[in-house]
Amino acid sequence: MAQRIPEETIEQIRSQTDIVDVIGEYMQLTKRGRNYFGLCPFHGEQTPSFSVSVDKQIFHCFGCGAGGNAITFLMDIDNIPFQDAVARLGERAGIEVDIAEHQHQHVNKTEVSPEQQRMIEAHQFCLRYFQHLLLNTEDGEEGLQYLEGRGFTREMIEAYGIGFALPSWDALTTLLSRKGYDLAEMAQAGLVIQKEDSNGYFDRFRRRVMFPIRNEAGTVIGFSGRVIDTEGENAKYMNSPESPIFHKGKILYNLDQARPIIRKERKVVLFEGFMDVLSAKTANVHNGVASMGTALTLEHVQKLKRLSNDIIVCYDGDNAGWEAAKRAADLLHAEKLSVEIAVLPRGLDPDDYIKQYGTEAFRDKIIGEPLDFTSFMMSYSKRNKNFQYATDVEQYVEEALQYVALDSSAVKRELHLKQLQQETGITQETLTTQLRHKEAQRRTEPERRTVRVEQKPTSSRKLTAIDRAERLILARMLNDIDIVERLQLDGVEPPFVRDEYVAIYIHLLSFYAHHDKPDFQRFAEMLTDSELRKLVMEAALVERDLDHLEEEWDDCLRQVAKYKVQQQVAQKKQQLQEAEKMHDFKRALTLSKEVIELTKSLASM
Repeated sequence: MAQRIPEETIEQIRSQTDIVDVIGEYMQLTKRGRNYFGLCPFHGEQTPSFSVSVDKQIFHCFGCGAGGNAITFLMDIDNIPFQDAVARLGERAGIEVDIAEHQHQHVNKTEVSPEQQRMIEAHQFCLRYFQHLLLNTEDGEEGLQYLEGRGFTREMIEAYGIGFALPSWDALTTLLSRKGYDLAEMAQAGLVIQKEDSNGYFDRFRRRVMFPIRNEAGTVIGFSGRVIDTEGENAKYMNSPESPIFHKGKILYNLDQARPIIRKERKVVLFEGFMDVLSAKTANVHNGVASMGTALTLEHVQKLKRLSNDIIVCYDGDNAGWEAAKRAADLLHAEKLSVEIAVLPRGLDPDDYIKQYGTEAFRDKIIGEPLDFTSFMMSYSKRNKNFQYATDVEQYVEEALQYVALDSSAVKRELHLKQLQQETGITQETLTTQLRHKEAQRRTEPERRTVRVEQKPTSSRKLTAIDRAERLILARMLNDIDIVERLQLDGVEPPFVRDEYVAIYIHLLSFYAHHDKPDFQRFAEMLTDSELRKLVMEAALVERDLDHLEEEWDDCLRQVAKYKVQQQVAQKKQQLQEAEKMHDFKRALTLSKEVIELTKSLASM
């Protein structure tokens, strides 16, 4: 059995960790008073209800009830076990924690199923295998030449985990089988494909440069393979299919590496594909992300929104790129984000531009000088229109003014009107009149809406008296080990009604059996159920009347006891009705007496 991480090590890491810095790498935080606030990363919301306390070094969402400290935040946001979260924070603080030594501690925290864990391990194995083939074998030389031709150095290849898949139909399949992996499971993971006419399997990726796809925690969950021979019939890029661990509508490529840079620069560059992200890195643009073979989704937008309000969209300069950029910009703008669009020359993608004009020009002229949202939409509307035709002019003005009316800056609106006047020859007065008409329409029409991410049920319902009593009882227990010991000595049953609180009470008894003083943060870290941890954090944040603790305690215990008796009375009455319906008068008489006795006991409480 592996040793536990020493308590003093955990405490040292916690004491040297600022929760604001940790959470700030995942989302935007704004200081209000003594606390910081932001959009909760655990449920979709438009108004910040996620609070981070500097003094207490904890977080709490008033919307969904999520709460904890820096360790539990990493456990929840990246879906990693306790020891991984501790090790990650230890690395930040310069404190070494050997994960292998403590691998059995809190292993149940991760919500990854055994099947998913095997798939993740297989992907990690394939990552090493593909990279070995690329860097250390003759078979990988053609892949290496391709990458070097695209400007990739060996250092970059190793840093990004790029590899190469052999032309063989079964090289990986055979290797995975030898390593003990179930091939049916590997087919579900998207690494191999089952043959249609037999139970056999073959490699999904063949003769391709392999780029790993990581989730927000940096875990490899898929691959994208780039074909070497573009003259053949094979698709240029092949991505892993949807699987139990890979959901492309949720993934933003490079988010795990870009997050700290985004936090520093307070700006995200959204690219069309992952190769654009890698090409941009050669130009020192490290805050780039991209969706994986799918259009931008609202879930993608919510992830971006938590990191920054400022988004630069940089898609290809062809017609498809313009259309995709327009859709993305519309979606981002509808979500109240500040959107700019970096426009590439017609027909060029980021890699083409960098090869033709250089990295400095890409960074300074393209990314450094983007169009604002309205200017881009006007440029988009003007495409493919012939101003020799009155209908084209009218349509352009109509479309352009719709976007000018959305601009909150009076100065920008004035500049856009002047641009329209110069482009079309229509007088400023006419354009201003039309703009006012558009603005009036916007005020009278319902606000444009997009489909929202389904929100989790919130914990903001009105608390009942019994809810408050249970929360106050738990709050006292979290701060007073003596009161818990007193209950045990008296042989009192758990003073709770809800099963969740009873479960917390049982965990707390175990915690106090190994700890000689209260520590609600440490206790919360040990809970494997995030819902139980929410209740603990809510109780820890309760404001208590320190001058009347005993009166408060006795009153809460009395309320719980009274509620339990009321529940018994209701249950007995229901049983009484059933007995009368069945003409079981003997049982009905017994139940009637029990109801009377319980009612009397209620009166005395």
